[in-house]
Amino acid sequence: MGGFFGTITKKSCVNDLFYGTDYNSHLGTKRAGMVTFDTERGFSRSIHSLERNYFRSKFEDELDSFIGNAGLGVISDTDPQPIIVNSHLGRYAVVTVAKINNLRDIADELLAKRMHLSEMSANNINQTELVALTINMGEDFVDGITKVYERISGSCSMLILTENGIIAARDMLGRTPIVIGEREDGEGYAFSSETSSFPNLGYKRVRDLGPGEIVKITTEGIEVLKEPYHKEQICSFLWVYYGFPASDYEGINVEDVRERCGKQMGQEDDTEADLVCGIPDSGVGTALGYAEGHQIPYKRAVLKYTPTWPRSFTPGNQNRRNLVAKMKLIPNHAILKDQRVVFCDDSIVRGTQLRDNVATFFQYGAKEVHARISCPPLVYGCPFIGFTSSKSDLELLSRQIIRDFEGDDSAKLDKYAKTDSPEYQRMVDEMARRLGLSSLRFNKIETLIEAIGMPKCKVCTHCFDGSSWNYTDKK
Repeated sequence: MGGFFGTITKKSCVNDLFYGTDYNSHLGTKRAGMVTFDTERGFSRSIHSLERNYFRSKFEDELDSFIGNAGLGVISDTDPQPIIVNSHLGRYAVVTVAKINNLRDIADELLAKRMHLSEMSANNINQTELVALTINMGEDFVDGITKVYERISGSCSMLILTENGIIAARDMLGRTPIVIGEREDGEGYAFSSETSSFPNLGYKRVRDLGPGEIVKITTEGIEVLKEPYHKEQICSFLWVYYGFPASDYEGINVEDVRERCGKQMGQEDDTEADLVCGIPDSGVGTALGYAEGHQIPYKRAVLKYTPTWPRSFTPGNQNRRNLVAKMKLIPNHAILKDQRVVFCDDSIVRGTQLRDNVATFFQYGAKEVHARISCPPLVYGCPFIGFTSSKSDLELLSRQIIRDFEGDDSAKLDKYAKTDSPEYQRMVDEMARRLGLSSLRFNKIETLIEAIGMPKCKVCTHCFDGSSWNYTDKK
């Protein structure tokens, strides 16, 4: 997915920028970048790969080379960024959290107008540069950003570092978040993808940007450049998987949502079990709620080895990715032996890691292994946010099963997505069989929406039920 952090302060912003960006590290795995602006020195930028290392270790030795009281940092799952631009709008740097499905179409149009693309990565178009070129076609930043909204298919949120402030523009339908923070000493402001980046740096949350809203911060205050649109489709997976437990989206805390989901699932479950555990990290909150709702103890039957595996990197080789996913989790034999175990996980995509976990639980002596998943089955691929590395819907375990049942992976998707329909139950039963589970149950979409606490029309659930607005549904 990706995340970003931008700050402007009355003194050097470098430390706030460095650590604020680091607090978004869980949102992306490919690249990271930082840029600062100083009135005398101009822009200072650095970009590094994160596929084999961590943000802090890549940038810490370079911090003295950054000078200025304003800057942007980004954790990217897509392109090398920030992009630095010199245009009729002035000099500026831009970072994005985006998934642009019609990238090639827009690029062809720009090339036909004799514009050029210079930031190529592995022969691919850099979508952040494409966003910058589209912005440059506007009369001013607001006009240019609006042209981005009107032209792209997918989603795009961005931060723009100018010579006199930072502009934030949230995705037109609010699919990805941007929150404003203010330093508690009154010395500056920040934008971030995650509210959890604020407390330890001395910032307090002011508010979230609305869908399509454009806001500028300077050391003197906050200025709304474009009012938000009315329609919203914030990604429900922020609460299920992406979000750090201490983060809030739309003022709704991630861990609270996970625990509410788990409690409801536990109350509705009639499965007899001895304990529940959570697959770290995103399954833990659901497991804690399930323990309360089902009245069984929560125990750490599987643990993440955080000294060297605090997160999963993404090797290019799929077999190595599978091994990495397995290496970071260590089962606890003393807790698993002779127990009927329920474990909670955030979702099932391909099911490879889950299958390995189940086999290991039985190997370590569990009598029964039951899985409870925080969200409904993923039946539709996401065209709006890149939340998995899947290249096609057929990589989803659900779609493989539908293909095997129907001879067509796209057949009767509405029926397979409908909770407790015969097709749904047949699919879930087959998932359980293929994964080697004693039983498998998914959270209901109604429970997830109730736990989030927003109207369903404002929450994107496309990957579960195929619904959602898109960019053709304007204001």
